[in-house]
Amino acid sequence: MIIDTHCHLASAQFDQSRRKAYVEHALREGIDRMITLGARPDDWEANTAWARQFPGVVFCALGIHPDDAHEAPEGWADRLSRMAQDIPLAAIGETGLDYFHGAPRGWEADSFRRLQQNLLEQHFDLAARLGLNIVLHTRDRKGSGSFEDALAIARNHAGRVRPVFHCFIGDTAQAARIFDELDGMVSFTGVATFKNAPVVAETARWCPEDRIMLETDSPYLSPEPLRGRMNEPAHLIHTARFIAASRGMELDELARATTQNAETFYNMDKG
Repeated sequence: MIIDTHCHLASAQFDQSRRKAYVEHALREGIDRMITLGARPDDWEANTAWARQFPGVVFCALGIHPDDAHEAPEGWADRLSRMAQDIPLAAIGETGLDYFHGAPRGWEADSFRRLQQNLLEQHFDLAARLGLNIVLHTRDRKGSGSFEDALAIARNHAGRVRPVFHCFIGDTAQAARIFDELDGMVSFTGVATFKNAPVVAETARWCPEDRIMLETDSPYLSPEPLRGRMNEPAHLIHTARFIAASRGMELDELARATTQNAETFYNMDKG
């Protein structure tokens, strides 16, 4: 059985009247648990609703995406802390640094980056208070500035909070720094199956078995042979098969390893 460690089930692209159908499809494909992430305060409740409807199958993590840093409401961390008392959270996030998209109207690029960095520090502090790990998004238009800055911030919290760099598209050298400097993890999406992403495939092949997790990031990034279609947790099986084959592993081997990694990293009930 495989865990989809990162999806966005409350997205408008999912037909919310078909929740049971999505979960049943995933279960038929061997995806027995999934973590849905709320990346805006206005979708936190919608994500926790999935976890309430499917206890033990759907878990949730909550945070604020860096693209929305300028819309973070006052008191967001206190609200999230209260929610964590009501429903167990798997992690804090999705949060991080995004230097790919331009700054919103009325913001200078440097000022918006500093805002994102400050918000990320707050997420790390919150995760430490709640005893949770953190899900990081980094993205650059060129270079690796967001990765380097996120790494530097994460180092400030090493030993208290472990990060996973989700939808990881970096090379083996970057992955090694995450492991060695942060005791962190990386998680791979369907991008690993894309013919135009050989670096990602190579990194997924190289990473130590105890450092990788699998995700869809659905409804985005459907793997081959479904690229271009809306993604869903059931499609994770294609990514898992591809990575297992590239590593010379049986699918069941990879499933066991990544499941154990997810259960260890996230606040999940193993029973």
